[in-house]
Amino acid sequence: MRILLPILQFPPDVNATGLLMAGLCEGLAAYGHEVRVITTFPHYENFKTWDEYRGRLFEHSRQNGIDVIRLYAYAPGKKSMRNRLLNYLAFNAFATGTGVFSRARWDVILCPNGSFFTGVTGWLIGKAKDAPFVYNVQDLYPEVPIRAGQLCNPYAVATLRGIERFMYRKAAHITVISSLFRDNLLSKGVPAEKISVMPNFVDTEFIRPLPKVNRFSEQHGLADKFVVTHAGNLGYVYDLETLLDAASLLSPQKDILFLIVGNGVAKPELEERARELRLGNVRFMPFQPHESLPWLRASSDIQVSLYKKGAAGYSLPSKIYEIMASGRPLIASCDDKSEIQRVVEASQCGICISPEDSAQLAEGILTLYRNRLLSDAMGQRGRRYAEENHSKQAVVGRYHDLLQRICGSTRISGALASHPIQ
Repeated sequence: MRILLPILQFPPDVNATGLLMAGLCEGLAAYGHEVRVITTFPHYENFKTWDEYRGRLFEHSRQNGIDVIRLYAYAPGKKSMRNRLLNYLAFNAFATGTGVFSRARWDVILCPNGSFFTGVTGWLIGKAKDAPFVYNVQDLYPEVPIRAGQLCNPYAVATLRGIERFMYRKAAHITVISSLFRDNLLSKGVPAEKISVMPNFVDTEFIRPLPKVNRFSEQHGLADKFVVTHAGNLGYVYDLETLLDAASLLSPQKDILFLIVGNGVAKPELEERARELRLGNVRFMPFQPHESLPWLRASSDIQVSLYKKGAAGYSLPSKIYEIMASGRPLIASCDDKSEIQRVVEASQCGICISPEDSAQLAEGILTLYRNRLLSDAMGQRGRRYAEENHSKQAVVGRYHDLLQRICGSTRISGALASHPIQ
């Protein structure tokens, strides 16, 4: 089977969806499928193309058994809403042209919705190449930016909802990462037979329980601290202001350190807020290389996933499973009956609190700080749940079976024999 995957960011960028899709592509390639990715030159960390790729428009390479085409990225450094929109539109325009005018033929277009318009790209390429378009829904757009307060213009909301319905209608099949996402699509009129629940996975061999005292923790002065970590994008969806308020409440506890790792549009405001509160117990750290991730998570005593009110019902970050796989407890602020709450309660891997409640967050941190046996037990339960329900091998196998079924065995065998990738 020949699979094309258009995606805005892909390793060595450290975007969570890109890392997840890289693992999926590598897994599908291991089944013997030919996989091509259309993406951009690395630019995610600082919204600026890496120096070694600056000025390039196109590159074709092989990466871990995957055929990778990299295209120019509009990434001027300032991550404003306007620039992000231009970044999305530029990629999708270039990716569509690259996919449509390529001589290669495809059996299926697998398209994650990490950037909202990529579904249109997948549909256009699929239409030109007579290939089914499978839409992978990682977040429920446009609900996420609406709930985060980033998208308020009623005309923009109506336009994006129209595009959302169009993509759901044109997709041959839709994969969602949770049953609550499935219910959301059903409420919008998407037929049940068109939707498959495919949970995200974590590489449980790469992310695993490791000693707290390690090279990373010693290098960054974390080994003798009780470390509460947020690692990932610093976007407006996340309730990191409440994390700073909790840090202020816990400032008398001198050995508790709050570590905020990553970049994003909210980072300057968070740094300014930390200065205003004179928080000596908060440390900001830039994105870390992917190979450091297991050690970063091992250096943490608690890891947090904090959402603003109304936002958690429309997103389920893959880092939840990374935290569980690392064997460390989780504190999540999320809406009642959200998928995050369901996962945390089912696995008993941590504590759920109400969004935007700094006192409750501080209390949860103190509970685990004072009861290390409870903390360790939660971490162990999370690890076990990740291994049993979200291993890479199991989820990749389900994608393999689904894509085979969508394409049809006769069409696949004929296409593989007649149309090698060019």
